Amino acid sequence: MNTSLFELFKIGIGPSSSHTVGPMRAALRFTRELTAKGLLEKTARVNVELYGSLALTGIGHGTDRAILLGLLGEAPDTIDPATVDAKIAAIRETSSIALAGLKTIPFTEAEDLNFRRSQMYPNPEAHSHPNGMRFTAFDNIGANLADEVFYSIGGGFIVSEAERTTETIAGTRPVPYPFSSAADLLSTAKQHNLTIAELMLANEVALLNAPHIPINRPSQLSDDTTTSDVKNTASAPEVRSPSLNLEDQIRTSILAIWEAMQQCTERGIASEGILPGGLNVRRRAHRLAERLNAIGSKDPLAPIDWVTVYAMAVNEENAAGGRVVTAPTNGAAGVIPAIANYYTHFIEGSEEEKREGVIRYFLTAAAIGILYKENASISGAEVGCQGEVGVACSMAAGGLVAALNGTNAQIEHAAEIAMEHNLGMTCDPIGGLVQIPCIERNGMGAVKAINAARMAMHESGDHKLSLDQVIATMYQTGLDMQSRYKETSLAGLALNIIEC
Repeated sequence: MNTSLFELFKIGIGPSSSHTVGPMRAALRFTRELTAKGLLEKTARVNVELYGSLALTGIGHGTDRAILLGLLGEAPDTIDPATVDAKIAAIRETSSIALAGLKTIPFTEAEDLNFRRSQMYPNPEAHSHPNGMRFTAFDNIGANLADEVFYSIGGGFIVSEAERTTETIAGTRPVPYPFSSAADLLSTAKQHNLTIAELMLANEVALLNAPHIPINRPSQLSDDTTTSDVKNTASAPEVRSPSLNLEDQIRTSILAIWEAMQQCTERGIASEGILPGGLNVRRRAHRLAERLNAIGSKDPLAPIDWVTVYAMAVNEENAAGGRVVTAPTNGAAGVIPAIANYYTHFIEGSEEEKREGVIRYFLTAAAIGILYKENASISGAEVGCQGEVGVACSMAAGGLVAALNGTNAQIEHAAEIAMEHNLGMTCDPIGGLVQIPCIERNGMGAVKAINAARMAMHESGDHKLSLDQVIATMYQTGLDMQSRYKETSLAGLALNIIEC
């Protein structure tokens, strides 16, 4: 286990974790490394090249804007979304950019930000991750000062070429209850008489207590922070407090993540209008919520309709470039909060019971998400939408069982059922925008999560397929899937939309 809950659930901005959050973090890291090496003042020009899915759907996903913001020194978890347009406009109007906010150099997108749409990988001979980007800095006579390749591997996570090939961080994060598979997770929990949530809490305490892994925002790190610290730092709210023990700090931080999700949901429900990007997609969460409020509790299926509203509200905010919590990706950010809202609004219990249930929910969902991230992928460009909405659905299903005090075996079963019925889901966003089918798909994924949780809790005894088998199947299915169905907008709905 090398991943923290707070790395799966990161505060950022829309519309995409892999195409917006990841590239912004990569650009930010490149400028920080220039600064740390004393090269920033010598830099007279920067060139950025995007490959694969980043090149093919980068405009619709806001990758160009994310790169510019990262070069400015902005971080996805701290930037005010209301300031983004003005910052981008200033760069484009002046044809210049202030690297790290300190050194102003000429910058023209047509020349310095290149979308290599005909090339899938930075190195054509090495089939690496399809979300590759190359940053190069030059001095005033055109000599190369620095050249680095990064990959945005899903969920806002980034790795450099060196880190991807050498796996430099492997084994550097000791925890009391390590696991590398669902079987390990269940066995270890049983051996120590722990729930999955209790096991995860102990592991998160160890990560919080590790001096080399600070839990704060990347943008709060000093200029002399090491490269590995930038890569491994989680975007959780700062929670180090001498008045709280470590478990309470983790619990407080989880509730802060939940509060950020609730605020995003409320903004999405309150907002109306047309989403940006040119498809003229109308926001629907507000109108659906008004209709449900008018109906009241007459319809026995109203809770399911509300789940759809919650999920769509979040992803409409994401599509508009608003502040969201990656869960585990931006494209799937609506599923986890939708099910948490379902639990808090429609399941009976006291406020204290609900609070504890929410904490169990997030800890357990994170354990499941870690299994997918470390054994498969959460990148739509690598395995299709089964790795985004499918994984979020699996996480939410298992988390809901935990919130309802189900057993560890039921949690594993629910997570397995949820992914089993998302296998093969392609990622074919129309126009390269995270709108159709992404917004509705979150609503459908949330409803599936509830169904999977209920099926698992009504069952007793063993089941035929294990979560580990389904995770392996998902990953192999993704590798077998043609690349044109994996976030390239070259096939599927993206190709067959009827223009009128």
